[in-house]
Amino acid sequence: MHLLLDTHTLIWWLAKNSTLSNTAKDAVSNPDNIVFVSAASAWEIAIKKSLGKLQAPDDLKQQLEKQRFTPLAINIDHGLAIKQLPHHHKDPFDRILIAQAIHEGLTIVSRDRIFKSYDVAIVNS
Repeated sequence: MHLLLDTHTLIWWLAKNSTLSNTAKDAVSNPDNIVFVSAASAWEIAIKKSLGKLQAPDDLKQQLEKQRFTPLAINIDHGLAIKQLPHHHKDPFDRILIAQAIHEGLTIVSRDRIFKSYDVAIVNS
């Protein structure tokens, strides 16, 4: 399975937060799965950290490498795919993650209930 971590899922995973579901833990830790992290999540984390609204590692890139997560850049096709999405979700970071998952055929690992309103595969985190 090819997974795309929602930002909160990534933060919970790195913090070893017990809030993360066993289903999500099993999916992310399964060596047969490829786990992607979007540049959108790094962007969101950087913004929220700079505003003092989030605690996250200062060495995020190194943490992702250590976990063997695969970076996922945002490209033009991802940006254009947002036009096709219904407006269930207003958060621009979540909308780009949804567009990326749909365009790339990835399963999102998220606890965000609004994601279920879209035609995207989900593992509940």
